[in-house]
Amino acid sequence: MASSLSRREFVQRTAAVGLLGAIGSGSASAAVEDPTLNRTLVFEDTFETIDWSVWNAGPKAGTWDAGFYGRSAFARQGGEEGFLPYSIVDDVNASKGKALQIGATYMGGTMKVPKYYGNNLPEFQWISGNLQTARRDGTITKSWRKGYFEARMLFPAHPLTWPAFWMLNGRSILFPKTSIEIDVVEHKGFEPDVYGTYLHEWGGNDQHHESTGVKTPVKLTGGYCRYGVLITDRSCTPFFDRRPVTDTRTGKPAEWPITRSKEMDANGDTFWPLLTLALRSDVRFPDPLLDKDRFTSMRVDYFRVYI
Repeated sequence: MASSLSRREFVQRTAAVGLLGAIGSGSASAAVEDPTLNRTLVFEDTFETIDWSVWNAGPKAGTWDAGFYGRSAFARQGGEEGFLPYSIVDDVNASKGKALQIGATYMGGTMKVPKYYGNNLPEFQWISGNLQTARRDGTITKSWRKGYFEARMLFPAHPLTWPAFWMLNGRSILFPKTSIEIDVVEHKGFEPDVYGTYLHEWGGNDQHHESTGVKTPVKLTGGYCRYGVLITDRSCTPFFDRRPVTDTRTGKPAEWPITRSKEMDANGDTFWPLLTLALRSDVRFPDPLLDKDRFTSMRVDYFRVYI
């Protein structure tokens, strides 16, 4: 998901998105082949279990802030406040019959989550989850410089949910001014057929941002969809169900330049993934909060990397 920097500026950035982009259906999009063709599957997690040697749970890995954003505290591996967001569930619609479920629950009382700003704020007393292949000390268990990255996910319908699949560069952890953030998908639980995709290069005088909204032909809260990004030596292109997303500014498949690519290569830098269920703080808190909305969850069928 987006970094804490992007969350802080989320309202401003989404206002700049403008019209929602449609999934590419014109001749330009049709001409782009399946991004997995002529590539080799080099990593796959089908989440029949949670491999804790690969995934790390909790606040976003970084040193710029505490790693929380929105209305929820991201739980560590053992959970927080007696709630464990991470589980493997049976799911007939998942590729191998099981899926990763990341839940969010409203605690509705004072919490003691370390360094979380919302412990004493009633609207912020949520626990949710974030899995990533990096740690705050800069350790990265799985990362890649380029390739096609894809997660098959099912999003919840909810007034506050903010699920995402996103990528960060390794140096962003200890050197935040080098941050490169690729938000493959960010979804609002109250908009079933719309999502946003973004590129952010944060910090310094060379900041660079790209974004577009995506209008989908199916409900993202009604079934699993495939969200992907193709990262090359110098650019990235977001995909929905293996078709490139159209950038509304150009009417063509998005191909956004990564202006810090040379810097990445000079430092041997790579990208690592995050799978996140957050709660939005830039919308009104439900009044009343219905019983059915006190718990919600997203599911991930798989995460794959093709090179």
